[in-house]
Amino acid sequence: MHFVIMGCGRVGSTLAKSLSNHGHDVAVIDVEPASFRRLGSSFEGMTVTGLGFDRDTLKAARIDEAYAFAAVSSGDNSNILSARVARETFGVEHVAARIYDPGRAMVYQRLGIPTVATVRWTSDQMLHLLLPQGAVPALTDPSGRVVIAQVPLSKAWIGRRISEIENLTSSRIAFVTRLGDGLVPGHDTVFQDGDQVHVAAASHDVGRIEKAYDQAPPEH
Repeated sequence: MHFVIMGCGRVGSTLAKSLSNHGHDVAVIDVEPASFRRLGSSFEGMTVTGLGFDRDTLKAARIDEAYAFAAVSSGDNSNILSARVARETFGVEHVAARIYDPGRAMVYQRLGIPTVATVRWTSDQMLHLLLPQGAVPALTDPSGRVVIAQVPLSKAWIGRRISEIENLTSSRIAFVTRLGDGLVPGHDTVFQDGDQVHVAAASHDVGRIEKAYDQAPPEH
């Protein structure tokens, strides 16, 4: 598949090399030709010097063939404008933009432009590491009504089936992280020591689930 990336900083170059290493066709846009040095000599994709929201620049990057477009430059305005041009002018269905201002990120999310709010993401990841208890949403849908959140589960549940935990707590476990690997639980999957549980829930229901998960299960 063909991907177009606007911005060849640390994020853009890393993303471009990763996609290229997975066998995809990649075009990288940046206003500074020197930025392309971050891609290294082994990069097999194409580079285009110019503004990511300029139509001729995007055409040179074969935006009309793109499966997805990522705007990851250092400027919020440039990223959003580029993402909108890719979506609205060239009809690219899969677009994403990096936004430093978390408030603006939420606005654009609701306008249908998926965003990654750098400050918000970093702070949420720190909360995951620092808080001994408490659910921190890892993903929120554009309406803000549905979240996927990591919720601490009492060690008293160790040995119980995930399906049993869901039934007893009226919750839905989307996936489990076990020894660093993601796992979609089946009917007979058992909660083990060290598992991290990620719940899909209505945002207003996370507090109730958190309390339920903090309690010991009823006796068999």
